Amino acid sequence: MLTLLTYPSAFGLFSASPFCVKTAYMLQKSGQNWQRSDMLDPRKMPHQKLPVLRTPERLLPDSDLIRDWLEAQGADFDTGLSDVQKAQSRALIRMAEEHLYFQIVLDRWGNDEVWPILYDTFFTGIPALIRRPVSNSVRKSVLKGIVTQGIGRFSLAERLDRVERDLEAISAYLWQSSFLLGDHPTAADMSVGPILAAMRATPADTPLTRRIKQDNLLNSYIDRVEQAIPLS
Repeated sequence: MLTLLTYPSAFGLFSASPFCVKTAYMLQKSGQNWQRSDMLDPRKMPHQKLPVLRTPERLLPDSDLIRDWLEAQGADFDTGLSDVQKAQSRALIRMAEEHLYFQIVLDRWGNDEVWPILYDTFFTGIPALIRRPVSNSVRKSVLKGIVTQGIGRFSLAERLDRVERDLEAISAYLWQSSFLLGDHPTAADMSVGPILAAMRATPADTPLTRRIKQDNLLNSYIDRVEQAIPLS
């Protein structure tokens, strides 16, 4: 049996990480027999990140590499799509994972209203004596990475403008069909859906959470993805 090493459930989602949710969706759609194993500290994992898929041969990191492996086993996450649609799928995935995702990270880790909730959710396993300095060090490292990535260099207004343009692009697809590229979920939905769900689920009232919650089109889409690929 395959084992998905994932961050635990949080904020009403299968996992706090949209990449872990994406991988769970792919496993579910692949027809493979799999189970989850939760962990909070991925430092001993390849790439020091989650998700990781434990296969009979090795530990396989990264949701894209896991997708490649599942497709090599016979899975097809883009059934019925043309070459142009597959190219559009690739672009949508990259937009969500390389731009919108980092907006979520900053919205959570850089927000003083959200931080106490993250602290209680992710750091309770650390001995009390060192919990505060360890958690503060992790937070500082995450925020430094966001500045290096670039999102952290923009003002809130600039960030929201960039997010808005992405959401408008996603919405343009959803006005045409129930899912991004047709009437059934494909790889793009397994990526974009969890990103939007994570944005909506951030446990505080922020401009990003309000933007999603007030948008009937995006809210309905998130719900459709979750209903189309149910995760136990």
